[in-house]
Amino acid sequence: MKPDLHHMNDFKKLFGSFPSLKVGVLGDVMLDTYMWGNVDRISPEAPVPVVSLQNKEYRIGGAGNVALNCQSLGAQVAVLSVTGDDSEGLLLKELFESNHIDTSFLVTSNDRITTSKTRIISRNQQMMRLDAEITNELTEHDEKALLNNIRTYISSVDPDIIIFEDYNKGVLTESLINHVIELCKEAGVITAVDPKRKNFFSYRNADIFKPNLKEVKEGLNLILDDINQPLLQNIHAELQQMLHHRISLITLSEKGVFFQSGNSAGIIPSHLRNISDVSGAGDTVIAVASLVYAATKNVSLMAEIANIAGGLVCEEVGTVSISKEKLLQECELLLS
Repeated sequence: MKPDLHHMNDFKKLFGSFPSLKVGVLGDVMLDTYMWGNVDRISPEAPVPVVSLQNKEYRIGGAGNVALNCQSLGAQVAVLSVTGDDSEGLLLKELFESNHIDTSFLVTSNDRITTSKTRIISRNQQMMRLDAEITNELTEHDEKALLNNIRTYISSVDPDIIIFEDYNKGVLTESLINHVIELCKEAGVITAVDPKRKNFFSYRNADIFKPNLKEVKEGLNLILDDINQPLLQNIHAELQQMLHHRISLITLSEKGVFFQSGNSAGIIPSHLRNISDVSGAGDTVIAVASLVYAATKNVSLMAEIANIAGGLVCEEVGTVSISKEKLLQECELLLS
C-alpha cells in the first residue's frame, strides 16, 4: 500500500510519522573541533601565522552527522560504533546525549583513539586541519563487542532501519557488514548504505545503496563524460549483479539524483539554489531517504524529498543538519 503523498496534508502526515521511526546508525563517528581566531602577525620562531584563539566549538562529525540529521527530523536514533577510551570519546558521547541520541550501544575500545578533526579558522578561511585517528580495521575483540551490541539493539529496540555510514576509518569491516545485513534480513529491518570505495562491494543484499557518482565511477572503473538515464540504468544493473541490492539512489552533485528499483527509474534534477558549501550533504541525503522510505516504501518519493534536502543543506556554510520545518515547507512548495 503506497500512499499518494503529493499534496500538502500528506506531507504533514508523513513528517508527523517520523517520531515513531527507530533508526540505528552504524559507522565511523568523529568529533569535529572548530577553533576560530585572528591572525595579526607572523611567528618569530618560524614563518607561520600566529593565530590568537577566540573561541572553540565541538560538533558531531562523520557517521554521527547522519544520526544528527535523523534526530532533527524527529526519529528515535541510536548510534552503533566504536570510540577510543579518551576525552574526545567522552566529549562525543556527551554531544550525542545532549542531542537525544542513544549512546548505550557504543563500544569504548582501548585499542583505538576517537577520530577527531580540528579545524583552525581565521577570517572564514581554514588555516589548517589536524586529524587524530586510527584507521585500522577493528580488532576481533572490538568487532565482536560491537556485533553483540547490534544484536542487542535489534532484539530490544526492534528498529525500522539501520544506516551503514562508511568513512573508511575501520569500523565497518567486511565481516561486520555481512553479519549485520544478515541479522537485519532475519529481523525484517531495512538496511541503507552510504558506501566508500574500500568496502564498496561488501554491502551485498542491502535494501538501499546510495553512492555518489564519483564513488560509482571508481567502484566500476568507469570514465564518463555525459550522464543520462539509460547509462545510469546500465550502472544500476551492473551494481545489482554484484550487490543484489534492491534500490539504487545515486547522487549526481549539481545534476540531482538518480533512483532505480525494479523497472521504476528516473533522474530528479536538483532545484537551483545558492550553493555555499557541499560538506555534509551526503549525510543529509541518506538520513532523509532512509526515513522517507521506512515510512512510505515509496522509492520515487524518497528520491524527491532526499534531493530537496541535499540542496537545502548546501545553502548553509559548514556541516549542518536538515531543519524539519524548512524541509516540510520546501516539499509542500515544490512537490504539491
